Amino acid sequence: MKSVLTLSVRLLFAGAVLALAACSPKFNWREVRSKDAPYSVLLPAKPSTFARSIDLDGMPVTMTMTAAKVDNAVFAVGSASVPDAAKAQAALVAMKTALVKNINGTVKVEKTTVAAGSQGLSASIDVEAIGTTPGGLPEVLFGHFVSKDKEIYQVIVMGPEKAVSRENVETFISSFKHN
Repeated sequence: MKSVLTLSVRLLFAGAVLALAACSPKFNWREVRSKDAPYSVLLPAKPSTFARSIDLDGMPVTMTMTAAKVDNAVFAVGSASVPDAAKAQAALVAMKTALVKNINGTVKVEKTTVAAGSQGLSASIDVEAIGTTPGGLPEVLFGHFVSKDKEIYQVIVMGPEKAVSRENVETFISSFKHN
């Protein structure tokens, strides 16, 4: 009788461990505040940060990227400063164009907003694009490109169409706050 009870307890314990492992969320949202730019955002996993020089249609900038990956979907925020606030909106267009081109994509939805206020000129471009991976699989891009005076940001979700849910895109992009 004792061995049957011990076996039952072991099976129950093993089942509980498996159940807890199955309940661990893929998306472990956490607030991230940039050390390099005045923003905060929710990322779905532990992020990595790196910087590199890029060319935005003839305008060289150093972009700092903070990104996390879940199920082959990339959630990333890029930030940089442009030399002249008047060129910030052109930088947004260049970032959007380059990212859509990276997935051999076509823009499905796009919305542009420009405003002048006490904090200077600001603009944003929101885009949804669909394309293909180098292997020919469907890939999506959701982007929110923002400028505040000389600061530019790209807030993007990109990955295989099946790995990207609109709910997670909304959580991520709407959490972006310029501080």
